Amino acid sequence: MISVHQARHLIQEQINALPVQRVSLRDAAGHILGNDIYAITDIPAFEQSSMDGYAIRFEDREKNLLISGEMQAGSVNQSVLLPGQAARIFTGAPLPVHADTVVMQEKVKVEAGRLTIPDTQLTRGANVRNKGAEIKNGALAMSAGCRLTPAAIGFLAGIGKTEIEVYQRPSVGIIVTGKELQQPGKELTFGQVYESNSYSLTAALGQTQITEISYYSADDKLDELTAVLQEALGQHEVVLLTGGVSVGDYDFVLRAAELVGITQVFHRVKQKPGKPLYFGKKGNQVIFGLPGNPSSVLSCFYQYVLPALRKLYGDQGGLLCQEAILTHGYSKNAGLTHFLKAHFENGNVTPLNAQESFRMSSFAQANCMIELPEEETTFDAGKKMIIHLFPD
Repeated sequence: MISVHQARHLIQEQINALPVQRVSLRDAAGHILGNDIYAITDIPAFEQSSMDGYAIRFEDREKNLLISGEMQAGSVNQSVLLPGQAARIFTGAPLPVHADTVVMQEKVKVEAGRLTIPDTQLTRGANVRNKGAEIKNGALAMSAGCRLTPAAIGFLAGIGKTEIEVYQRPSVGIIVTGKELQQPGKELTFGQVYESNSYSLTAALGQTQITEISYYSADDKLDELTAVLQEALGQHEVVLLTGGVSVGDYDFVLRAAELVGITQVFHRVKQKPGKPLYFGKKGNQVIFGLPGNPSSVLSCFYQYVLPALRKLYGDQGGLLCQEAILTHGYSKNAGLTHFLKAHFENGNVTPLNAQESFRMSSFAQANCMIELPEEETTFDAGKKMIIHLFPD
């Protein structure tokens, strides 16, 4: 059995990012940029007004100026501003040649086609966006590894990009094992429980924008599980199994994994919940054997699967971690790291009831997990704890 720290390190050590692919900028939101992007022109490409007003030569500000014409946004012909002249101009329009300042329309007086400027606070270059103010031709616009937020998409569109390289997102196969499982919506017979793990995993994968997901089920039989696992490996970069990773008479994941050529990286972690966690590789494919209890599945997903998935699609890190003040004391035995379902608010964190690994009611109310270190046993109210915040 290995420590939580060792498990995290081994997973990250074994994961390499997937290749990049070219996609439409409209389809790139949420992805991770796969290469550096450089500007291919100055943005804006001309001196541009940031206000509705009048373009002038700054040295003419104290003169009575003749209004010689106007410039609208989108004007394709650039006029020339002669000494003693002003031009009506609108936001986004290019400045006339020789103009260097824009006076807001609220700060001028216009009479009989002539303009005076009573604004004594006017400065040279006021209300003008200089050529290349957003970015200069050839400058680095965005670095590889950046997350493509809505603002990033808008920025890239604003510098003329229509297609970009992004890291691929992996396809995922979810294999649910256990003859006791019944699908929600059907009547339970004696000895059955509703299958929920594929639902929670699908929702968690949705938070990473992974949508290429296939579902498989296998009875507690070695030959059946081996065949299903082989099928999933034929179609997906990542395979998640739930159940069957312990050491019971009907736990066949380890044997099936060996039969299909998966190399075990580790099995069993000194933690609660989720001690039987399994991690393996086959070439560049990633395989996680998650415990069957619903709370263990989701706990292991957030602590181990999520960081692995993010590294695969070019991102880094798992859940957001920070310190919080424990509101209630807690104690445990030494030897295992504990992950407690908890609620974080205003800098304080409260462990919830129903911490057992089969119970999801408390998980449904939690917005974080508290990490209780392996060898510590007593955690008093008021102690600063490391918490892992769940994604929104």
